[in-house]
Amino acid sequence: MRYDLVIFDNDGVLVDSEPISNRLLAAYLTELGHPTSYEDSVRDYMGSAMHRIHDLVRERSGQRLPADFDDVFHARVFAAFERELKAVDGVVGVLEKLAGDGVPYCVASSGSHERIRVGHRTTGLRRFFDEGRIFSAQDVGRGKPAPDLFLYAAERMGVAPQRCVVVEDSPLGVRAGVAAGMDVYGFTAMTPAGKLSGATRLFADMAELTDLLLSTGEPGTG
Repeated sequence: MRYDLVIFDNDGVLVDSEPISNRLLAAYLTELGHPTSYEDSVRDYMGSAMHRIHDLVRERSGQRLPADFDDVFHARVFAAFERELKAVDGVVGVLEKLAGDGVPYCVASSGSHERIRVGHRTTGLRRFFDEGRIFSAQDVGRGKPAPDLFLYAAERMGVAPQRCVVVEDSPLGVRAGVAAGMDVYGFTAMTPAGKLSGATRLFADMAELTDLLLSTGEPGTG
């Protein structure tokens, strides 16, 4: 194992939530008078914390989103999760291999603690993530692309940043991992490879990840 800690993003990497979330976000923003397509939502907000949505809308329109925006949006998302959400194909096998081999891993997500837990409960991934393995942008205040969340997760897990690898599928997440001084494996199932520039390696199928993680060599060698 070339790394001492594997840090997973959640949405789009562990759970297939990005299509659901971005569809609902685009619809809700449009409903509130901020016309947004699904493609707009993916481009502007995928991988970001909620404060980024508020900041960009205010920057572009001069208007604040409603005080209950987060609560209403999350209620809609969680209801859809209960109906539709599935684990990303192949990720159960990756987690089983890491757990079986005793390789330390955790999740560090821009989403809230509640969102992470709802997703894991719905998809059956909860068995892989006890409380000590779950980190949210809520814990640090600044979400991706700031490196704070990944650095916090590494610190709490007792691993130096240069011994960590981040598994990400969003441009913001890749930027955060690179800024944290960590290797980043970019998952291209939903995001074109060209938008994940800066990633140490790219992979399109979760089944490839185990071999990448278990390959020999030192972090940062390609």
